[in-house]
Amino acid sequence: MLARAVFLIAVIAVVDWRVETNVSLGFLYLFPMLMVGVSLNRWQIGVCAALCTFLVETFDPFPFVASESIPRMILVFAAFFGAGLFVFESNKNRALTQKHVADLEKEMDRRLDAEEQLRVLVESSPAAIFTLDAEGTVLLANHSAHHLLDVAPGKLPGARIGNYLPALASVPPFSSSTQLFRTEMECPGRRDSGEVFLANIWFSTYRTRSGPRLAAVVVDVSEDLRNREESNLQQFMAGSRIVVATVCHEIRNLCGAIGVVNANLGRNAALAASEDYRALATLVTGLERIASLELRQTAPEAMDGVDVLALLDELHIVIEPSLRDSGIDLRWNLPSSLPRVWADRHTLLQVFLNLTKNSARAMESSDTRVLTIAASVEGTRVMLRVEDSGTGVAAPERLFQPFQSGAESTGLGLYVSRALLRGFRGDLMYSPRPIGCCFTISLTVVAEAGDQEKDAKHTPAIAGRPHSVPGELEPIARRGT
Repeated sequence: MLARAVFLIAVIAVVDWRVETNVSLGFLYLFPMLMVGVSLNRWQIGVCAALCTFLVETFDPFPFVASESIPRMILVFAAFFGAGLFVFESNKNRALTQKHVADLEKEMDRRLDAEEQLRVLVESSPAAIFTLDAEGTVLLANHSAHHLLDVAPGKLPGARIGNYLPALASVPPFSSSTQLFRTEMECPGRRDSGEVFLANIWFSTYRTRSGPRLAAVVVDVSEDLRNREESNLQQFMAGSRIVVATVCHEIRNLCGAIGVVNANLGRNAALAASEDYRALATLVTGLERIASLELRQTAPEAMDGVDVLALLDELHIVIEPSLRDSGIDLRWNLPSSLPRVWADRHTLLQVFLNLTKNSARAMESSDTRVLTIAASVEGTRVMLRVEDSGTGVAAPERLFQPFQSGAESTGLGLYVSRALLRGFRGDLMYSPRPIGCCFTISLTVVAEAGDQEKDAKHTPAIAGRPHSVPGELEPIARRGT
């Protein structure tokens, strides 16, 4: 374009120079000025306009008179420069418009891609997703929402959410003037068939041009509730068996002492013939029969064992907030890896919780509050230590005795914890420290498959349960623990 403009200027100049007319041909320079406006910037357009003005004044048929020629040159320059500048600005605006249109097209493509990804995400989500208006009417519901509420596909939009999730419908009404909020709640829900389930709901409000909206993500946690309650029941039954075993042990001790007295009194022939004596002997015999009930705790099947480091991560999540609020410095001294151990995950976590709560109470009056949880491997055992900087233990010999006087609740915490650990080849021990106290949990490393087969060939199985799961409560009770 610039080359054509230069050529056209040269042609016009030659024609204006060679052709003798009484009319100036300078107006023809407007065409090359329109052409250079496309290629040059402002100051280059001004130079080109000055050149064309000089050529017009040089080859026109009019004599140069300053009073007339200078104003004419100024007007001619302004015309040329204005023409070129007009094309320059028009071309610039056109380029900006094209760029803006291209950006809008790219933005539309990206938005369409984002909407498509969001639509796929919502429709493929295993969680139920709703959007509601301010009146609680369902505007959008994905496939999982219809499946959760047992509604035919496409029937939820337009329905009232209160028919299915009454708690969500009771959220305080919001408007464009209220503050946005994000929260969660757990509440019962009702399917279209009338079945009741437990729902966990995360919801938030937002504003649109059409008014305020509420978005909710709903998950059915009924199975989690059942598993939690069943696990709590198992723990309750396990603890109850240990408590009953402890009571039976105490009754056996009493019956043993009464039996000795009864045998001594039976040597007196006159007393032995008494109805009251025979009734007392019958009562003692009955109590012994009741107290002789064999209660055994079998360890859960844990062929793959428990990942100790993963369990300690879960423990960290549970205890860290409360310890931080109590001003306790929680420290971890753990190796990078630990072998899997024989244990019941939930039971082991409960034992750790009991020990850490005891340590937290022991450090309430201490100036230095440090709780350290460490782990190490010693042969075929994994040793887990819970050490605190509390007041220590006044009578270590009585730590694992049940029904201790002065203890909180029944005084069974440590007794039950050790009994549970011994139910899956573990143990709980007290390790003296100059300051504070330390409890050590000893767990058995899960044997390799070859080792298990070798043990199975040389060790007879105990009737009714696996040979590799010790943990009878009766020997524990006989030791007074």
